[in-house]
Amino acid sequence: MSEPEGLSKVRAEIARACRDAGRDPASVTLVAVSKTFGAEAVEPVIGAGQRVFGENRVQEAKAKWPPLLARHPGTELHLVGALQSNKAKDAVKLFEAIHSVDRPSLAEALGKEIARQSRRPLLFVEINTGAEAQKAGVLPQDADAFLTACRDRYGLAISGLMCIPPHDEAPAPHFALTAKIARRNGLSLLSMGMSADYTTAIAFGATHVRIGTAIFGARSKNEL
Repeated sequence: MSEPEGLSKVRAEIARACRDAGRDPASVTLVAVSKTFGAEAVEPVIGAGQRVFGENRVQEAKAKWPPLLARHPGTELHLVGALQSNKAKDAVKLFEAIHSVDRPSLAEALGKEIARQSRRPLLFVEINTGAEAQKAGVLPQDADAFLTACRDRYGLAISGLMCIPPHDEAPAPHFALTAKIARRNGLSLLSMGMSADYTTAIAFGATHVRIGTAIFGARSKNEL
């Protein structure tokens, strides 16, 4: 099966950004964000060898992905959107990684479900680097204490951090801040960068880039 054009371009850009940064392209995981796109759009991307996909909503993923996962063993699903505490059970069951741990109630719910299900998805704490009131995420000045609580109080093994820079600001300072918090907390994974800024994120150490539009095309306005 021929490689979809968007996927081909993104792969080439990741390889170029890694070369520019002196990094191994294998150190960057491409998360193809397939939210709002149906199986007919996802199948060609899987057919081209893409194995890691991102979804924003648990309910959408539950409806769309079980048949796809059955047909394509080895494909893994990441939750890249906000997670309600009451959806923790489904999230732990379905996803191999959760990029949006952002508050004590969610950490507590995830800790209970991980213990109950004996499944251990990769966990990223979301950092609200721009201190935006409308956005989820832990404030940078609260990150160290929250990470300690995740480990000591809720029994969570946090693997990395995630951020979404403000859309009207240069992303580089936000990526740099997230990387700095990760380093001082001994975290090796960084979920940073989307379609508009993933090459910059790679320069600042991103290990996971979350790309939707550049692979699948624009979503209709009522789906954003």
